[in-house]
Amino acid sequence: MNQIAGTQAVPAGLSEPQSGVSSLLRSAGIVLAGSALVAICAHVSIPLWFTPVPVTLQPFAVLLLGLLLSPRLAAGAMLAYLAEGAAGLPVFTPHGLGGMAQLLGPTGGYLLSYPLVAPAVSAIWRRGRCSFSRGVVVAAAGSLGTLALGALWLGILTHAAPTTILNHAILPFLPGDALKVCAAAGIAAGASRWKRREI
Repeated sequence: MNQIAGTQAVPAGLSEPQSGVSSLLRSAGIVLAGSALVAICAHVSIPLWFTPVPVTLQPFAVLLLGLLLSPRLAAGAMLAYLAEGAAGLPVFTPHGLGGMAQLLGPTGGYLLSYPLVAPAVSAIWRRGRCSFSRGVVVAAAGSLGTLALGALWLGILTHAAPTTILNHAILPFLPGDALKVCAAAGIAAGASRWKRREI
């Protein structure tokens, strides 16, 4: 008899696959939620008359997810976001061509930097003390990485002079990105303190 108090015993090893499926579903949910956050922030967008690159909240979402998620989940969220946009879903900023055309257009460098920047930020953040000041440094490095890759892509497409690219793809966004960096670092540092209190 394989019953105790009227309850049939669970075969050995059966709980492990269930746990694995649960973990996979949880990770998929986090990835999709992360991609949705980037999409929402992409629609908070202000076009600038002198450059094809609009001001958006996307960099904030990318940095925040990098600071909050593991490198694997952060990369997955960014790849899911780009895949959704390439498939034609309305997840990119509305001030663009949409779909693959937006990925290959003037702002493509910024978009394609996300799967590199978010996991890099995550990996660096997890190697040291999770303080606000360190979060600012890590997030600022990620922000500069996105700006650099976006400017490089725009320069390749337009063949414009380096000073023109600097004035159209980097300098106008530095003040706003500084605020996004501080906001992301503040949230991540607060989340880290909360986790330490819960343990």
